[in-house]
Amino acid sequence: MSGLKKHRFHLVDKSPWPLFISIVAFGLTVSMVGMFHGYLNSGYLFTMSLVSIVILMAIWWRDVIREATFLGHHTTKVQRSIRIGVVLFIVSEIMFFVSFFWAFFSF
Repeated sequence: MSGLKKHRFHLVDKSPWPLFISIVAFGLTVSMVGMFHGYLNSGYLFTMSLVSIVILMAIWWRDVIREATFLGHHTTKVQRSIRIGVVLFIVSEIMFFVSFFWAFFSF
């Protein structure tokens, strides 16, 4: 642990979970299209993909919580930056939908 350098910002470690979730999300999409077209066993594949996504999300969040609490990567500066990022994301989504509906309903 002597090689670890404390940073003001959290440098994210490489994680396999985004790749796995994207593969399962592709399977979820394919199975949903299969269900729309009435293919056999597409409902089973849809259920398995949905369960897999929930499990992978739980594992990914377990890793994030472990980084934040036990490993101490989320300092107060990092927590503040995460909160500001979430607020800015929500504000950008609000602005997007306001502009969309403004353009849709303007005459």
